[in-house]
Amino acid sequence: MDYLSRDSAPFSEEFWQKITEAALESTRSHLVGRKFLTIYGPLGSGASCVVCDRGPVSEESKDGVVKTAGRSFAELPQIYQDFMISWRDMEASGQTGAPMDMSPVWAAAHGLANKEDRLIFYGNEFTGTEGLMNVSGAAKMKLSDWKTGENAFTDVVTGIMSLQQKGITGRYVLCVSPAVYIELQRIQPGTGMLEKDRIASQLFGLFAVPVLKGRQAVLLSAEPQYADLAVGIDMAVAYLELKDLNHNCRILETVMPRIKRPEAIVVYE
Repeated sequence: MDYLSRDSAPFSEEFWQKITEAALESTRSHLVGRKFLTIYGPLGSGASCVVCDRGPVSEESKDGVVKTAGRSFAELPQIYQDFMISWRDMEASGQTGAPMDMSPVWAAAHGLANKEDRLIFYGNEFTGTEGLMNVSGAAKMKLSDWKTGENAFTDVVTGIMSLQQKGITGRYVLCVSPAVYIELQRIQPGTGMLEKDRIASQLFGLFAVPVLKGRQAVLLSAEPQYADLAVGIDMAVAYLELKDLNHNCRILETVMPRIKRPEAIVVYE
């Protein structure tokens, strides 16, 4: 079964390829979470849930029946963004040979990327998904004034040390809101370095995250044993319907952040 309903669309394979390439180009340029989280999958369109263990699991048996104790499962939420391709644009492109304007596809893909990053960082109350910023069990630290002195560097190094003291090592990543990222664009006296670069020298990556609002930051070890991103359907484009002569389409994916050890996360607040 073609669940994407592409066969019902009056599009050539070449045109579908252009749409897909435009969508991929846009999402790759905007996604942040995927730059450091390991991808688990893609598991395919038939995957509706994934294992999401946060503690030790063990096999138990009784009367010849075995179960896995401590195991938990979570549903893979679907996220999507719709867009419309104008019949007049298609006709103009076909008659004049002008390139098809892919702005609706780029905009929809950008919207999908933002939804994925919001899911990664904030979770979703409707689906019961927790994100990096609000997962229960994460360590909390006060976010001091990063515009002055060595506060930013001290806060980050203190966070790293707190993770190391718990035996949590690996690729340390710091994600900050745009407002905090701007605070790091200053020369630290006596070093000749931007504070951003000085902090980045202690990390695997430092990322400005557009979906983070206000003054927010989160530090984590991005190793897959602590957190990853489960993907069922990776970004795909489906045909919805022909309405008022225009073609309505949808970019969708099934995806969920799996936070296996919340203690590998430090939230600055």
